[in-house]
Order: sequence, then C-alpha cells, then structure tokens
Amino acid sequence: MLVEDKRIRIITGHYGSGKTEFAVNYAMQLGKKGRKVAIADLDIVNVYFRSREKKKEMEKAGILVISSSIEGDGLDVPAVSAAMTMPAREHTFDYVVDLGGNDVGTMVLGRLKPILDPAEVDFFMVVNTYRPDTSSPEGVIAQMENLTYASGLKVTGFINNTNLIRETNAQCLLDGDKVLREVTKETGIPVRYVSYVEELMTEEVPKGLAGELFPMKFYMRKTWM
Repeated sequence: MLVEDKRIRIITGHYGSGKTEFAVNYAMQLGKKGRKVAIADLDIVNVYFRSREKKKEMEKAGILVISSSIEGDGLDVPAVSAAMTMPAREHTFDYVVDLGGNDVGTMVLGRLKPILDPAEVDFFMVVNTYRPDTSSPEGVIAQMENLTYASGLKVTGFINNTNLIRETNAQCLLDGDKVLREVTKETGIPVRYVSYVEELMTEEVPKGLAGELFPMKFYMRKTWM
C-alpha cells in the first residue's frame, strides 16, 4: 500500500518514463486516502509535462502544490520555490517530489537534501523499458547509478511503467517485468509498483508481476496525444 511507503517520496525517472504522470497519480491517490499531501514540481528538465499544470485540479483535491517561484502557466524557467523545504520539515505532510531524471534534474535537491532524514525517504525510479536507454537490465542499472551519483540518494524501489502510451497492453507489463526482475537480481532493489493506465487495459492484467499493481488515469496527457 502506498500509505506504507516512507513519508517523503522522491520520484525520478529517465526522459519518457512517465514519471510525472505517476507522481501526480500517486499524490492524488494519497489524497483520496485522507492524507495531508504536498507535491513539489522540481523537474526543471522536461518542459512538456509538468505536474504544476494540474495545480488547480490537485488543489481542489486538497493537495498543496509547490512549483516554480515565478508564477505563470506559460512560463517555464529553472526556478523553484523556497517553499519546497516546508513539507520536508513539517511531519504532518506526506510529501511527493517530482524530480528531474538526470544529473541536471537532481541538482535542485541541493536545497532539500541537507534537511532530509534518510529514514523518511523513498527514492523511486520510474522505468519504461521501451525507452532506448532503459531497454535492458544494463541500461536501467547505468541510469540508476547516474541518478545515485548525482543525487547522493540510493534508489529504494523501481516502478515498472513500461508502456506504449495508448497502445499499451498486458504484454508491455510483462516485458518490463522481465527486465526489472533481472535488475532486482543484480542490485537487490525491488520493484515497488507496476503502473498502468486503467482505461487502456482491455485485457486482464497479468498475475504474478513483481510489484504492487498501481492503476492510474491520464492527468497529464491530452486526449489527442
């Protein structure tokens, strides 16, 4: 259960992994469970999908959204709000951090990391094994090591988000499962969740996948995309 994860969940992933979609769904599901939730949009790398785009929808659900220190939906600059530290200090919050997925993206943790208690932090890496750089166990491990080096944090769990967007089917989850089981065997790091957009699954989700099933909805992707 996601309520059993550590209080601060930092969610990262290589470009095209579906990290932001997962982060927004994760925050929304936490909110539905009656938690006091904050989400920080700290991804200064990917300008196409930003969790702050769903600020109004999340705030309506009672979620505190922290994003750029320069307000404006049409603006995208590498600036983050000093408010990012508040939910880390305030223990009444369940904190979700949507972090960029490379060495540049993890730089913003410089402000947050000194106040983080490792006992309170899960560092989840979202993986789409259909992306070139994470299509093999070796590729996933290489990307994980890059993130670990740049952030100074150890990945505590993988999210199998292997997908072909609207062409996703059960086989996608199985293909991702095969790669990530090998990664777990090599690293000892478990698959925490298997995420998929529920409306796309016209067939039964395979049984026996590594990780807890995490059905999602499209928040970030428009109907025409």
